[in-house]
Amino acid sequence: MLQSILAVTICAEDLAAVEAAYTQYLHYRVAARGTVSAALAAHWQAPAMTGRAWLLLQPASGARLYLRFVQQADVDGYAPLKTYGWNATEILVQDPDALAATLTDSPFKIIGPPRNLSSNDNIRAMQVLGPANELLYLTRVEPGGSIFKLGSAATAVDHVFIVVNGQPDLEAARQFYADQLRLDVTPPIGVRVSVLSKAHGLDPEELHRLAVVELRESGLIELDQYPQQASARPQRPGELPPGLALVTFGVAALEELALEFAAPPVRLCEPLYDGRRAALLRGVAGEWIELVETGL
Repeated sequence: MLQSILAVTICAEDLAAVEAAYTQYLHYRVAARGTVSAALAAHWQAPAMTGRAWLLLQPASGARLYLRFVQQADVDGYAPLKTYGWNATEILVQDPDALAATLTDSPFKIIGPPRNLSSNDNIRAMQVLGPANELLYLTRVEPGGSIFKLGSAATAVDHVFIVVNGQPDLEAARQFYADQLRLDVTPPIGVRVSVLSKAHGLDPEELHRLAVVELRESGLIELDQYPQQASARPQRPGELPPGLALVTFGVAALEELALEFAAPPVRLCEPLYDGRRAALLRGVAGEWIELVETGL
């Protein structure tokens, strides 16, 4: 039973460029930095990541929901929205229109200007590509503007509250998150996702089927049915998947989940884990799901 999002991990070729962009334009601060230990690389089943630099960023609000960037060269054939798995990080902001003006001449490329959701006028979002070619949804949620426990931004740019997961088989994904992870999953609805349509040469107004997974405490997973042109994500042996590599969720105790983990749980000392046990799980589309015990 996943409680909440703790962090998203994104691969980046140039961590200095990422740090400069996020601290200057999105007001994040560096919470920690270091290199991937052999224990962490083994936990990820990615031995080539040993010794790679990483950067942990925290929003100006002080929320303990992090962006973790890990140094990894770009992978040929990878582009956001074209492959299955984790594809976008959605962050709460106060004013997407004002933020769009500040990002015009920044390392963040606007690929979807601010627009209300087709399914909810109380939610307004824009989409940008960051300095590591990472896809961000920057979203304002009006207080009380959603049936879910989404909250609203406390600062101009606040914390991650949704992660977007592209799937080849939406029904199989819904069943996995409902039955295996014991979470509430909504029935599919049709929603306009213009950036997804554009990435696949479709009509920007076309509706795509998606379902929402509600985490126990806060946050959501959005499951998108991807177009048939999408494919599995390319990945070099021993490394992380490119782009949004994995999402870390808090769980009360790993024993609560009768799951087959990719490897036995391990206790890790790096920031984010702080001596707690972690385990890695693969979703039905190959997405990497990291679980960290909270004891709560």
